[in-house]
Amino acid sequence: MLSPKRTKYRKTFKRFKKTVNRVPKTRLTFGSVGLRACSSGLISARALEAARRCITRSLKRTGQVWTCVFPDKPITRKPSEVRMGRGKGSLDHWAAFIRPGMVLFEIDGVRETLAAQALVYGSHKLGLKTQVIYAVPELSS
Repeated sequence: MLSPKRTKYRKTFKRFKKTVNRVPKTRLTFGSVGLRACSSGLISARALEAARRCITRSLKRTGQVWTCVFPDKPITRKPSEVRMGRGKGSLDHWAAFIRPGMVLFEIDGVRETLAAQALVYGSHKLGLKTQVIYAVPELSS
């Protein structure tokens, strides 16, 4: 599963409201077909890996797949039936904070219909509303 090699701090604050309006990576840069998030939320590293596996297996390992998000937010959890207090819980899993408009996956090297179908299969593994987007062909003059 995906996780950072090292971080400055083991646990971070919960930051839900982002005041920054800029969304990183809203257009396709590598592939010709991509999967864009339509809603915000957290995607765990397990869900990202499950979606990536589903996409590569439905493509039968042809073409190239890029994962454009990385789970770098540590999520902590306390054990069940533990009394209040006694500090923050231990690290449970890693997650990626997703904002609307972010590109999650990109595919190139296969037909667009096959790539779009693979991305739809992969989107079922994620807990967000998504849409398939296509690269705009460049106008050469």
